[in-house]
Amino acid sequence: MTQNADGTALTAPARAPEAVRVPEAVRLPVGRLIGVDLARGLAVFGMYAAHVGPDPARGGVIGHLMELAHGRASALFAFLAGFSIMLITGRRTPKTGRAGRQAVAKVVIRALVLLVLGTWLTSTGTPVEVILAFYGLYFLLVLPLYRLSAVPLAVIAGAGALVLPQILYVVQHALPAEGAEGVWAWPADADGIVSLLFTGSYPALTWIPFVIAGMAVARLDLAATAVRIRLAVTGLALAVIGYGGSWLALHLVPGALSKLSADSWGEGVGGSASSAWWSDTWGYPDGTTPAGLLVASPHSETTLSILGNTGVAIAVLAGCLAAVDAFPRFHRLARPVIAVGTMSLTAYVFHIVGIRLLGIEELPGSPLHVLLGFIAAVTVFATLWSRYFRRGPLEWLLGKATKPAELVR
Repeated sequence: MTQNADGTALTAPARAPEAVRVPEAVRLPVGRLIGVDLARGLAVFGMYAAHVGPDPARGGVIGHLMELAHGRASALFAFLAGFSIMLITGRRTPKTGRAGRQAVAKVVIRALVLLVLGTWLTSTGTPVEVILAFYGLYFLLVLPLYRLSAVPLAVIAGAGALVLPQILYVVQHALPAEGAEGVWAWPADADGIVSLLFTGSYPALTWIPFVIAGMAVARLDLAATAVRIRLAVTGLALAVIGYGGSWLALHLVPGALSKLSADSWGEGVGGSASSAWWSDTWGYPDGTTPAGLLVASPHSETTLSILGNTGVAIAVLAGCLAAVDAFPRFHRLARPVIAVGTMSLTAYVFHIVGIRLLGIEELPGSPLHVLLGFIAAVTVFATLWSRYFRRGPLEWLLGKATKPAELVR
């Protein structure tokens, strides 16, 4: 045994026990939050359910499960898109200097690629309302906020949820009818920037609060148990305020339900507006009418809908983060879903192409086995691919496309 100069024993550094060494199979890139990939994988499956699943109007357990995915899966995607922006630009601390400028350039390039890809997929005539071009615009609109901390981002997201749906209501009613002349002359279903901002299925004006909320959550110390608990409580509270507030408004505001039924389906048309506080099973009540501003149904673009869907997204993320860390066995079982989450762009485009090739025209409305087939196919592919590659094929190409950002000085 060797000694120090003062005669005390010199102890050798302790070797790390084998039990704490991380197996190669579960190693992932530094800074990667597995729970986020799990949440993203669930969002992919939710999108599949909304597009190639059975029609929720069939009722029963299957119908209700399908209805849970409608609107909420796409909102979870938008929420996690904000998370992705912060992963590129610096999650806990924003990148500065040359690294910051390069990160901004990468986000801009990704946004432009998504705009082009989404526009092309839409032009193929697929019956799916492709969200990718909208995502590209979201990225560009929220990028100036990437240096902000969690609290200002949360405040902006909350203010956007409260104000922007009302602005959208005013703008949509100010749009001239088809056939009008002048610079403001566009039809209600116009393509291009008007659709991306105001009239499309995912108008940026009411969807960027989801993205900014995701940016705010990304700033937090998500490894801390207390933070995860607060996130879960916040998510549940927002869901209750959004959906519960809609239920109360529809039942307490005199004539709201009858007016909503007439506005959405016309007098004498079957269906019930009483489920519009969370569901669009009987139609698509939205915020284009005064009564419609009280609903929280999917894609209604109302304040209550944004609050409810944001709450669901936050709660799902908090649950995924906690589950993969607290239960190692669950982590192993969930690896196929996590693999799908790591290549969500590939998975999304895969199902668009699949719908086109199979000639599926009624969305939703496919038999349950079609949905299960899509889920099984993408899960098997993602699991096998991830054994040999760190990123999905389209994710790899997107990474190559952002290489020019490294030239920024």
